[in-house]
Amino acid sequence: MPDKLMRIAGVDEAGRGPLAGEVYAAAVILDPARPIAGLADSKKLSAAKRDALALEIREKALAWCITQASVDEIDSLNILHATMLAMRRALEGLAIPPDEAIIDGNRVPQGLLMPARAIVKGDATEPAISAASILAKTARDASLLELDARHPEYGFARHKGYPTAEHMAAIAAHGVLPEHRKSFGPVRKWLDAHQGELF
Repeated sequence: MPDKLMRIAGVDEAGRGPLAGEVYAAAVILDPARPIAGLADSKKLSAAKRDALALEIREKALAWCITQASVDEIDSLNILHATMLAMRRALEGLAIPPDEAIIDGNRVPQGLLMPARAIVKGDATEPAISAASILAKTARDASLLELDARHPEYGFARHKGYPTAEHMAAIAAHGVLPEHRKSFGPVRKWLDAHQGELF
């Protein structure tokens, strides 16, 4: 099949580093007939630009899927394997099966039903991966805003679960939530000091 006719799915994740919340992944097959201007690594875009592009991607892509791996899966599998699981779920959830998957990073999830290759910094060079990066990032940020609404004292809307000084101070003051990743060092340290007690 000629390359121009191949359906290539870009795949990326969001949320490997935070101390709280699910890790998200997205897969996107772009439509060559409906190009999207401004695709880039989601981390290089403003929140407003990401949100606008996410809407355009959902409207114009041939297929897209956003999935996650839960905090329990992160704690039982470790963050790398949970991320690979979320990526595989995103590919499996596409309404149109891709001919090939291109994965941001240096690893390919196991058990895929299509050829796949990893591309380091692919979110900056491959439009389909950039699109997946944007969908994963905006979906994860939205979930952290919901968590912030339930627990405003932790500041999730600002730090998105990353181990900032504000987040660490909130854990020290208010304890660990069920949404915190118990296998991550700072959370594990607090639990060890408090006999595993959750907020």
